[in-house]
Parts: sequence; C-alpha cells; structure tokens
Amino acid sequence: MGIFSKYHRYREVGESANVNNVERFGEPHHSLFTTSKIFTLHRHIDIVDENDRVVYQADTKFPSLHDKTDVKDASGEQVAHIERKFFSLHQRHFITMADGKYFELSNELFHIYKDINNLEGLGWQLRGNIFGLNFEIYDQDESVIAVIGQKMFSIHDKYCVDIYRPELENYVVAILVTLQHMIRDREAMSSSFSSSSSSSSNN
Repeated sequence: MGIFSKYHRYREVGESANVNNVERFGEPHHSLFTTSKIFTLHRHIDIVDENDRVVYQADTKFPSLHDKTDVKDASGEQVAHIERKFFSLHQRHFITMADGKYFELSNELFHIYKDINNLEGLGWQLRGNIFGLNFEIYDQDESVIAVIGQKMFSIHDKYCVDIYRPELENYVVAILVTLQHMIRDREAMSSSFSSSSSSSSNN
C-alpha cells in the first residue's frame, strides 16, 4: 500500500492491521468492514467481520426527512436506532441504543484539516481527518476506542474499523453508521452547492 499504509488507514478484509494504528495504539482486538448498497431505494449497509461474515446490518427508511436508520445484528436483534435532526445549523444525529442509552453525534466545526465531532451523552469524541479519510474515537480519558478508515475512490462507500475496546462494539458500530450518513450528507450538500454556484456563474 506504500505511503497510504502510513497515512490512510483503510484496509480490505484479510489484510494486516494498519501499520500506523499498530505503532500508535498496538494491535486492535479485531476489525469490522462495511459496504453500502447505494443504488437502492433503501440505503443498506452490511458490516462484516474478518472472515467476511455479515455481523451487523443497517437499513434506512425511504423517503425520510429524518434519515431514520435501524442497526441490527446478524440474528436480527435491534442494536441501535438513529435519526437526523432535520433543521439544524450543524449536522446532528440522535442515537438510541437497544440497552436504552441515548446520545447525540453532532459536528462542532467542519475544519478543512480536522473535524471534531462531539458524542454528547457519552463524553467521547470522534476526531477526523477529511483528507486522509481517517477517524478516531476516544473516551473521556483520552483512551482510544476505535479507529475508522474510509476507502478512497469507492462507489460502494467502504469503511474499515479497528476496534480496541470490544465491550463497546455496539456503540462503535452505531457511531460508524452515523458517520457514514453524515459524510454522505456533506458530500450531497457540497455537490448541490457546487452545482448551484456553477449555474449562477453561467447565467
């Protein structure tokens, strides 16, 4: 993978753990991988383990102004329910876990080089690098929980997440699915803005 193995964290099923993650945090406990089916009326995400077995699935109702999404495990048991706040200056999603825990994922600032997303109700932070397509989840003690990498130039919206706290896996999966939705929403808004700007300049 060359230079990207150092700065870009995504890897495919069956590949070794990313060298940068191992150097900084040690070997992950295990990893999960996602693929979105985007050419359907319902947005569907499969999350597989290192043996390419589906362990979670996420489905979004369509049409839905609030982007209502249910995350379930392989047996069909509910893991989390996610909804987007429709009218908000900042991207904000509400996440309710099957155990009753409720928290919000909101974007603090969309910096050019680094995003800082608050996980209100958990005391965690999701820190990201939009150029490297890398994100890290930290707990309230600044200990790493998981590291997320997005595949570059993929029409199937692929992600890999290295998990360091397996007891928090359900929460990581819910955050991962929400993050994918936030990035897709941002890309859609950016595309819409670019189209509008182009139309205005041509008039």
